[in-house]
Amino acid sequence: MQNTYFVDGVRTPFGKAGEKGVYWNTRADDLMVKAIIGLLDRHPNLPKEAIDDVAIAATDQTGDQGLTIGRTSALLSGLPLSVPGFAIDRMCAGAMTAVTLTGSAIGVGSYDVVLAGGVEHMGHHPMSEWADPNPRLLAEKLFAQEALNMGCTAENIHDRFPVLTKERADAFAVRSQQRAAAAYDKGYIQQDLVSVAVSTPEGVRVVDRDELLRPNSTVEGMKDLKTPFRANGKVTAGNASPLTDGATISLLAGDQALKQYDLRPRMRMVGFAFAGVEPELMGTGPIPSTEKALKKAGLTISDIGLFEINEAFAVQVLSFLEHFKIADDDPRVNSWGGAIAFGHPLASSGVRLMNQLSRQFEMRRDVQYGITTMCIGLGMGGTVIWENEFFDGKKS
Repeated sequence: MQNTYFVDGVRTPFGKAGEKGVYWNTRADDLMVKAIIGLLDRHPNLPKEAIDDVAIAATDQTGDQGLTIGRTSALLSGLPLSVPGFAIDRMCAGAMTAVTLTGSAIGVGSYDVVLAGGVEHMGHHPMSEWADPNPRLLAEKLFAQEALNMGCTAENIHDRFPVLTKERADAFAVRSQQRAAAAYDKGYIQQDLVSVAVSTPEGVRVVDRDELLRPNSTVEGMKDLKTPFRANGKVTAGNASPLTDGATISLLAGDQALKQYDLRPRMRMVGFAFAGVEPELMGTGPIPSTEKALKKAGLTISDIGLFEINEAFAVQVLSFLEHFKIADDDPRVNSWGGAIAFGHPLASSGVRLMNQLSRQFEMRRDVQYGITTMCIGLGMGGTVIWENEFFDGKKS
């Protein structure tokens, strides 16, 4: 048995999905390969043959995201033939699950070093385009039709909890944009971005920044945005994450590998949990998964000093904050902005959360524990608890 550590993580800049996005002419697996090479270049002392496995998540495992993308990405990245790889799907929590699965294998001593991440090219593979739900799911009322549309599930949270108003959602979204812009201004985000050269009608360009940031967003400007999921609804393009393309990858290692290859970890995996909720209220999933993870770790919510919560929709994050009695503008929550600003390329987002948490740990040596958590399609939530390797023992 050994500890599992998050050593490092990188991602491509996130781009707008669709023909007008920067990655329209770029393959999903090439995005993944670019991220892997960028990560390994930062660790020249780590022999490539030492990597025990490559776990890559994708929600749509067809086309340029198919053919066991973990293995093909490993080969395309120049890893030795001896390094295996596999693909995984837990929708939005794909990369998170890649980390928890391979991290658990490190914990029991089966692995020492792994790469875990995810990719989603939502331009090439629109949500649910590939899906063929079993008719029994609806006929036997295992869930309602609206559970297949994540925007509708967000509207349902507004309905179920009237205290979670559109005004609060819009204000939260504006803060996300502002915090992301401030983090960019300080150079916090760029340190873990891997630039990507892409082909456009105007020629080759280098993408080195997230494409969909809207730093000038205002609550007033969001008031009259269309509500695409319901007439006179509350969910808009302003208070939801945009459709996005991108890839993420992390380097995980155990105690033995840290010493052998002189790796410097940022955080230690304390524990994790996944939980199910009503599919029609998908966004509430992080509540029970966090309660479960905290209980298993012997911690309480008051022990958590930093939160990285995926902002699929503002109302989904607000439901979490309301449940745990945390203020909407608490500086511990998504301090550098979230998916509303950066984008949410489904299966890849879990590692973005981990990147941002681990970098904040470096700057917050008074914080011992943090969590990464996210809602998951079809009514689930996932939470990972991390311990700060830079913690100096003096809490603020």
